[in-house]
Amino acid sequence: MAAQDAELDRLKDRRVTLIHRLDLIGRGATLTYEDGTPVDMASERARLEAEIGQLDRRIETLERTLN
Repeated sequence: MAAQDAELDRLKDRRVTLIHRLDLIGRGATLTYEDGTPVDMASERARLEAEIGQLDRRIETLERTLN
């Protein structure tokens, strides 16, 4: 059970980080690759939103198994 609790905490922390990144994008932040090429922020937003959705499903599944 301790391993599942640790995994749940890790997933929740990751989710918070991704939501923070989405917030920064919403405020106009831009990213560039190492070579200076700008990142397509619309694609990055969509990627983050999809990853958050996946995390939500994994978190929900883990919480059900722990309860």
